[in-house]
Amino acid sequence: MVKNRISIAVSSGKGGTGKTFLATNLAKVLSEKYNKVRYLDCDVEEPNGHLFLNPVITKQEDVTLLSPVEVDQDKCTLCGLCADICHYNAIAVVKNKVLIFKELCHVCGGCTIACPVDAIIEKERKIGVLKEGMSENIGVYYALLETAEGGMSPRLVKKIKEYTGEGINILDSSPGTSCPVVETVKDSDLCVLVTDPTPFGINDLKLSVDMAREIGIEPVIIVNRAEYMDNALKEYCKKEQLDIIGEIPDERKIAESYSRGELAIEKFPEIKKLFENIADEILNLAERERNVKKETSKVKISDNEVPEAAKKYEGSSSKRLKELVVISGKGGTGKTSLTASFTALAKSTIIADCDVDAADLHLVLSPEIKEKGYFSGGVEVKIDQDKCTRCEECEKACRFSAIKTIEKNGRKIYEVDELACEGCGVCELVCKFEAIKSKKAVNGEWFISDTRFGPMSHAKLGVAEENSGRLVTLVRDKAALLTVNDNSGAIMDGAPGTGCPVISSISGAHYALAVTEPTVSGVHDLERVLQVIKHFGVKSGVVVNKYDLNEKLTQKIKEIAGKYNSEFLGTIPYGKEVTQAQIRKLSVIEYNKTPLTNSIKEIWVKIEKKILV
Repeated sequence: MVKNRISIAVSSGKGGTGKTFLATNLAKVLSEKYNKVRYLDCDVEEPNGHLFLNPVITKQEDVTLLSPVEVDQDKCTLCGLCADICHYNAIAVVKNKVLIFKELCHVCGGCTIACPVDAIIEKERKIGVLKEGMSENIGVYYALLETAEGGMSPRLVKKIKEYTGEGINILDSSPGTSCPVVETVKDSDLCVLVTDPTPFGINDLKLSVDMAREIGIEPVIIVNRAEYMDNALKEYCKKEQLDIIGEIPDERKIAESYSRGELAIEKFPEIKKLFENIADEILNLAERERNVKKETSKVKISDNEVPEAAKKYEGSSSKRLKELVVISGKGGTGKTSLTASFTALAKSTIIADCDVDAADLHLVLSPEIKEKGYFSGGVEVKIDQDKCTRCEECEKACRFSAIKTIEKNGRKIYEVDELACEGCGVCELVCKFEAIKSKKAVNGEWFISDTRFGPMSHAKLGVAEENSGRLVTLVRDKAALLTVNDNSGAIMDGAPGTGCPVISSISGAHYALAVTEPTVSGVHDLERVLQVIKHFGVKSGVVVNKYDLNEKLTQKIKEIAGKYNSEFLGTIPYGKEVTQAQIRKLSVIEYNKTPLTNSIKEIWVKIEKKILV
């Protein structure tokens, strides 16, 4: 190893591909050869690495941010300026009172700046807990995001990254392509993307590749569960000039070992040898200068097109749908496959795909697009260098460190770092010289489509874009305007995790179904997501997929469901027919009849009685 410091980001478009499996085993293998190895779990919504590395915690600290918490009613004039400038819909003036919605607030400070009478009261707000420890000679750092603090994920990731140091740093990213992932991956020496050779895995890999390239990093690929049913993955990688640097076999013994929280390299000598080879290749690539092989292009629209923003979700003015939202604390539990099966069993329903960060439901339902438009979750700002006086006010006011000072033609100028900017508009608000101008940012696209099971509202977040939670809200707004019959209900595929898109999926829903699997990480993440569900007062149920991988943990999950007053609705056995159905663009219910499909039907009967009649 030549470099004094190497940062390797491990990421994936789709949850459950084996990202943490790779990162933890990689850290362990490297620690046997090198003295200075750090494992930094940047998946702050659902950190799992510590469950496998079992560190001895030596330090713990609360992470706080100065945040608006209330309004001084004696000072407030109800002018509404605070609500007008908030791009996150986190403040509203109603019935002679100012309301602050903590779950929506991104702590940009705009409301405090805009208030002409200093009525906004700010206090330190806890957004998470950061823990530091040692696993033998591996330094382990991870953080737990507070319940309902989804918008704070990038801030907590940034805090963890402060602990990168000399030697080898393994950064375990959250899945997807939105702001916390970008914050993790940017500035890394190498981005390793983990995928599997399934239609869902390939679709989400494409999104992750675009994300990495958009931020100037050429990724490499690791294929987990490498049982190829077709050539789609290899053909895509060849077309995109992507290097596959390792393949991990699809063996049940590995899955069972993982479910118990074991490191595969400590149980299977052949897997250890495989990881040693992968580790050598990763270090070799991380020390090279790697140019981006293909450029990506963000969506551009004409000046006369206006992207649509989302409001705080309240359903349509005429009706409120009975919504079933299917979620999972951990990605890859079978959430989307189960949602697709439910739509097939319902036969005629409204469908919404709220997993906008890595949408997969369309791969099974083959929607025919009838209407589409662009989504805006904030503003895009530019600095006019001719008007800028270098007063530094914008840089001081930006709480996202998105205003950067650079030298150009022998003078200091300010520019906006697009990767760090969250589109709050505070810089424009404080500029007294009109040097900063904003326009609505284009952060994604929304669609209304027809499927064989009913109308569908869905969307696609732009490459490396922000505000996925607000795009989820827009998807639900659009779904509320669709009609199947007078008693229309909606089946929604929610996002994994506990962050912004999950909060936007759950709040106001009629029923939340949490899908998990019997692994130590599945149990850990289920508790996290049930805490969020409880916070929003939504009725819920729990289903265990692949229950027969670890029946002891399946029983523990049943007990956890009871602890959170969540109904235990059933189990689904391990089976490969789900992937076989995906390849044929079918739900497993349409594909064949097996014990697996019978268990899904039994679960559906219970749910249908509760909410869709």
